[in-house]
Amino acid sequence: MKEKILTTKKNGMAMMLLTILLIIASFAVLIYGAILSDDIAPSPLLFVGLVLVCITWIPLLGLKILKPQEALVLTLFGKYVGTIKGDGFYWVNPFCTGFNPAAKTKLNQSGDVMQAASLFSVTENGGTSNVTITTESNKISLKVMTLNNSRQKINDCLGNPVEIGIAVIWRVVDTAAAVFNVDNYKEFLSLQCDSALRNVVRIYPYDVAPGVDTTGDGIADEGSLRGSSEVVAARIRDEIQSRVNEAGIEIIEARITYLAYAPEIAAVMLQRQQASAIIDARRMIVDGAVGMVEMALERLAENDTVKLDEERKAAMVSNLLVVLCGNKDAQPVVNSGSIY
Repeated sequence: MKEKILTTKKNGMAMMLLTILLIIASFAVLIYGAILSDDIAPSPLLFVGLVLVCITWIPLLGLKILKPQEALVLTLFGKYVGTIKGDGFYWVNPFCTGFNPAAKTKLNQSGDVMQAASLFSVTENGGTSNVTITTESNKISLKVMTLNNSRQKINDCLGNPVEIGIAVIWRVVDTAAAVFNVDNYKEFLSLQCDSALRNVVRIYPYDVAPGVDTTGDGIADEGSLRGSSEVVAARIRDEIQSRVNEAGIEIIEARITYLAYAPEIAAVMLQRQQASAIIDARRMIVDGAVGMVEMALERLAENDTVKLDEERKAAMVSNLLVVLCGNKDAQPVVNSGSIY
């Protein structure tokens, strides 16, 4: 279905004034016909006035008001006749009706706010309660909206369950495709976002893992959900866009809003991260301590400060490593006797 924009219908004020004049004229004809009528033969103007009063209000049904960034898809007896866009006061065929199957769909997103038609108070048994009457509009919003679906639990490429949530920024660019190509473009978008998110997350590990290919080129890389969030978000956006092209929707951006291990493994993974951090820190401490011991032995040998045999060197290395790698400060012991 190709969108057809109606650009010559922005004459609502003139048609409203003309219709009001016709209604007044029809009442004038009705009254004048009643004056001319008698008990025997009513005047023909009376019947003409009755007919005019019954039909002159019909053009008022064709008056449409649109605010900025709104559109209205019009159908005439089931046939698509065009779309009006932009703010203004329009007049269209009064038998045309606005069509929007997603008007009653309310997602967890911006723009889905029910419009209040009226608010009044009702008093019952001495108490007062407010009653709001809400109406659904068939207008389609062309604004940029943000869809924030609920968090999903998905297994990453290593089988670890993770919880992830995304925010998708989108807008309607083809009203005819959005209305006629899919049953409900809002539900369609929400479903495709969930499906695309699952497909992309299953490719990546939560953290960098060896031997994992996330690009599909057959070469292991360092891609991960936590470390490559920008790349993952761009990939999710492209995946969603490829799925919603037929619905006339443009995906502007997709962002990861929440990422964490599932609660059942979160504590274990935290211990694993802590253990990995401790191992890395110990490795760094040992590397530094070995370098310092080597430097100390080289300096002692260069200056001939003291000559140590292999057994004394081993004892010195052991003592230095204990002091440098220990968790607590070493307590010095002074040897006042001979080392032999």
